[in-house]
Amino acid sequence: MSTHESTTRRYAGIARLLVRHGRSDLVSGAGLDEHVADESDDATSDKAEAFAADLEAMGPTFIKLGQLLSTRFDLLPASYTSALSRLQDEVEPFGFEVVESTIAEELGADVRHLFAEIDPKPVAAASLGQVHRAVLRNGREVAVKVQRPGVRDEVRADLATLARIASVADKGSDLGRTYGFARLLREFERSLHLELDYRREARNLVRFAGLTSHYDLLVVPEPVLDLTSGRVLTMDFIEGRKVTDVGPLGLIDLDAGAIVDQLFSAYLKCILEEGFLHADPHPGNMLVTPDGRLAILDLGMVATIPARLQEKVVRLLVAIGDDNGEQAARVLADLGHPLEHYDALAFRDDVTHLVSDAVAEGPELQAGRVLVELSRISGSHGLRPPPEMSMVGKALLNLDQTTLHLDPGFVPAEAIRENLPHLLRGGLRTSSGSLVTAALDAKEFTSQLPRRANQILDSLADGRMRLRVDAVDEERLHTVLQRLANRVTLGLVIGATILGASLLMQVPTDNRILGYPAIAIVLFLLAVLGGAALAAWIVVTDRKVARTELRPQKDVPRI
Repeated sequence: MSTHESTTRRYAGIARLLVRHGRSDLVSGAGLDEHVADESDDATSDKAEAFAADLEAMGPTFIKLGQLLSTRFDLLPASYTSALSRLQDEVEPFGFEVVESTIAEELGADVRHLFAEIDPKPVAAASLGQVHRAVLRNGREVAVKVQRPGVRDEVRADLATLARIASVADKGSDLGRTYGFARLLREFERSLHLELDYRREARNLVRFAGLTSHYDLLVVPEPVLDLTSGRVLTMDFIEGRKVTDVGPLGLIDLDAGAIVDQLFSAYLKCILEEGFLHADPHPGNMLVTPDGRLAILDLGMVATIPARLQEKVVRLLVAIGDDNGEQAARVLADLGHPLEHYDALAFRDDVTHLVSDAVAEGPELQAGRVLVELSRISGSHGLRPPPEMSMVGKALLNLDQTTLHLDPGFVPAEAIRENLPHLLRGGLRTSSGSLVTAALDAKEFTSQLPRRANQILDSLADGRMRLRVDAVDEERLHTVLQRLANRVTLGLVIGATILGASLLMQVPTDNRILGYPAIAIVLFLLAVLGGAALAAWIVVTDRKVARTELRPQKDVPRI
C-alpha cells in the first residue's frame, strides 16, 4: 500500500469514528466530509462500549489514546471513561524469528550467545510489544520484552494524521477552540514516545525500586541494563498470580493487611513527596508472589508530578478530610485553567456538596473516587484541571481496586490521615538547590539595599519622590465625567427651551402657526429635535463603549 493510500485510509477511519460517535461537527470542522459515508443512522454507535471497541480495532496508537482519555474525567462522561479504562491491550503475538532478529539488531549479538535459553512462546503479547521468559548465562531468570516490529513507524504516521486533524479542528470547530485538541495531542505524543523507549522504562524500574526499597512486602523487577536498548528490555522474571486471580482461600495465607498498608503508603510517598506517578497501577500489573509479597510490574506509563501540584493535592486531601468544601474549591480553582463559560459560584457550590457527601461516607471515603469526581465537576463548570490531577485520581482509583480485593476492610481515608503528617513534613523539606538559590537572592538583596535606600532618600530630599497608584483609571474617569457633564448641560438647555416656549405661548403676536405664537412653536420644535438628537447620541455612544469593553474578552485566545 502506498503512503498516500495509507494516509487516506487513516483519515477515513478517523472520520468514520467521529461520525459514528456523534461528533460530525468535528468532521466538518476538520474538512473530512469527503472521507465519510452516511452512518448517522447507526443507533448504537455512540455508546461508550462501542467507542472503546472501535478504538481497539484501529490499532496501538488509538488503544493508547483511549487509555489516556480514560483519565480525562473533565472531558468525557463517566460511562466513557469507565469503558475506555477497560481497553484490552492484547493482540496476536508476532513470530519468534522476528524476536530473534530484533534482539540481535538491538543488542549486537545472537540470541544464543546472550541467553542460555529463551522460550519461543511469549508470556504476554500487547499492541506495543511482547514478553518472553529466558535464562541468562549465569542462571538468572529474566523476562525479555521485545517491541513489535514497525510499531514506531505506525505510531508516527498515526500521530501525524491526528495532528493535522487536531490543528484544523481547533480552528474550524467550537469544541476544538474550547478544549484545544492540538495541545492534548502533544501531551499524548510525548507520553507515547516515552513509552516506546524501553530504556526509559528501565530507568523507571530502577527509580521505583529505590523509592520502595524500605517496604519489605513490595518487590519491583530489576532491569539488566547491559541487555536493554530502546526496543528490548531485559528484567527479572517474577513468578506469581494476578491479584484478581487470588481467591478468598489464597488470601488467608497472605498478610494482606500489611501488604495493603505498605502499597498505599508507598504510592502516596511516590506521588505526593517524590512526584513520581506510576500511572497505571491496576490489578493486572500486580502479582502475588509465592513468598507472600506483591510484585509491581509494567512501569512504561509514568508521569512526573510538579512540586506545586504535589502541595496542592496535599492541601486538597486535608480540605476533604476537614469537610472544608470552600477550601477545596479554592485549591482547585487555583490549579485549573478557567474557560470562557467558567461559573465560579456554581463550581464552588457543587464542590462543597461533593466534599460534604464524601465526608458523610466516613470510613468508606475513597480519595481516588473523590479526586475523579472533582475533576469531572471542574470540567462541567468550565474549569480545566491540569492533566496530572486527573492522572493522580485515576491512579488512586486503580489502587483502590487492588487494595479492596486484598483487604476488603481496608479504609483509604484512615491510611491517608496516618500518612499526611509524614507527607507534610516531606513537603517542608528544603533541597540544597533551593537553599543555594535563596542564599543568592539574599546576597543580591543585601548588596543592592544600600544603593537603593540612598536613591530613595535622595529623591525625598530633592522633592522628586513620586507615588503612582493605579487603583483608578484616571483617563477613563475623566472621559466618563466629561460625557456626563455634556449630557446634563444639553438636558438643561433643552429644558430651558421648553420652559421659554411655554412662557411665550402667552405673548400676543400677529405671527402665528396653527393659532399659536410662531416663536413658541419654533422653540418647541428645536427642543424636540434637540431631545431626539440627545437620545440618539446617548444610545450610539453607550453601544460603542459596550463594544469596546467586551472586545478584550472576545479577543482572548480560546484553547
